[in-house]
Amino acid sequence: MGIKTALPVAELGLYSLVLSGALAYAGRGLLEASQDGAHRKAFRESVRPGWEYIGRKMDVADFEWVMWFTSFRNVIIFALSGHVLFAKLCTMVAPQLRSWMYAVYGALAVVGTMGPWYLLLLLGHCVGLYVVSLFGQPWLCLGVGLASLASFKLDPLISWQSGFVTGTFDLQEVLFHGGSGFTVLRCTSFALESCAHPDRRYSLADLLKYNFYLPFFFFGPIMTFDRFHAQVSQVEPVRPEGELWRIRAQAGLSVVAILAVDVFFHFFYILTIPSDLKFVNRLPDSALAGLAYSNLVYDWVKAAVLFGVVNTVARLDHLDPPQPPKCITALYVFAETHFDRGINDWLCKYVYDHIGGEHSAVIPELGATIATFAITTLWLGPCDVVYLWSCLNCFGLNFELWVQKLAELEPLAQIETSLSEQMSRRVRAVFGAMNFWAIIMYNLVSLNSPEFTELVAQRLLLSGFPQTTLAILFVTYCGVQLVKERERALALEEEQKQDKEKLE
Repeated sequence: MGIKTALPVAELGLYSLVLSGALAYAGRGLLEASQDGAHRKAFRESVRPGWEYIGRKMDVADFEWVMWFTSFRNVIIFALSGHVLFAKLCTMVAPQLRSWMYAVYGALAVVGTMGPWYLLLLLGHCVGLYVVSLFGQPWLCLGVGLASLASFKLDPLISWQSGFVTGTFDLQEVLFHGGSGFTVLRCTSFALESCAHPDRRYSLADLLKYNFYLPFFFFGPIMTFDRFHAQVSQVEPVRPEGELWRIRAQAGLSVVAILAVDVFFHFFYILTIPSDLKFVNRLPDSALAGLAYSNLVYDWVKAAVLFGVVNTVARLDHLDPPQPPKCITALYVFAETHFDRGINDWLCKYVYDHIGGEHSAVIPELGATIATFAITTLWLGPCDVVYLWSCLNCFGLNFELWVQKLAELEPLAQIETSLSEQMSRRVRAVFGAMNFWAIIMYNLVSLNSPEFTELVAQRLLLSGFPQTTLAILFVTYCGVQLVKERERALALEEEQKQDKEKLE
């Protein structure tokens, strides 16, 4: 009840006013904290000179982001520009060979970046999983795929295989783990699709074309083999009307996001501040809540920029790649929480949906989530923090189903039936607000540190109770209601569009 119900305009206006005021107040506290801590000894390593002409320093705690847009910026632009250029030429001259061009160019880029021995190592894993796929046993393909993935995540095999990389550079470890991990997932997808469609007789060449597509190779997102193969095999692909405009708009948004992050890091040191817990403990509660929230927002922006750039290139190649993850601000259920839509689709197709079915029964859902997060733990690299993160999010996903099942029983179901649709929406938004902060806390463990998460939880839930706790929940409730209103409007627009198509 209440899902598609509109609230009064005045009430939504009040929610907007409260939310914008709270964000501005928390932002002011973070800005003052960043200015006060700019010259602390604990900040020297990660707060470096930035805009010197106005005396602003910059938060450089995220070395990946800094490397992407400083020392490796020209390399990335050169590699992706070359891919686009050769892809366009091949499409014009010999469109039937464009998939081969993608694979050859990608393999040459891997050799130039990581060395020929690394390429041979990945080819060995590709051939191994291709041979396993010939047996036509999905359980065997998945098992060997996970064993192959474990070899890149656990010692001593990971140390031995990392020796295949030629030379040393700043992003070597990131590129090694990204290229290796995604290669295994792609090969496993190929093997499982081969088992599901034995009549199609996929070849080793199809696997190599799939794996060495450069825009997806190191950082994803991952497309399942069936989708990639169907799209890349089109000899004369046709763009939908307005597609080029949308591609340009996406590229422009990615540039704007990169510039916005650069400006933001000159004023807000959200990645450096959590490293000094003594300093964090002196922050006001509002600034502390904003700091926790902004850490997750930044991680979403980082993923959105990465996938936005890669997806722009992929769409120029007439592919329909996975979309960037849903913004953390719009998340209030665990079932929609993910920071990589490609890996989420991969896990859902081959593990989560396969075991959990309709996700309406408690026991199958528990088994599906445990299996899914076990594989996710292996993907992220087993360690104490990842174990904790997996357990918390696995519990959160199951707890949602338990609460849903409980709400369907008497007397709770009867109580909700007696409520108006608007009141039902308000009640659900209260639970959504609590769920929102559970999502933040559970993911802050891995995105920042368990110590910082513990401090945030203690301040906001224990020492700040009831004033701080209720105030933050009310602000979050306002945000959830605005998100629900947007979802309602989008659903209504989609229904009207479908009705119009039926009439035509």
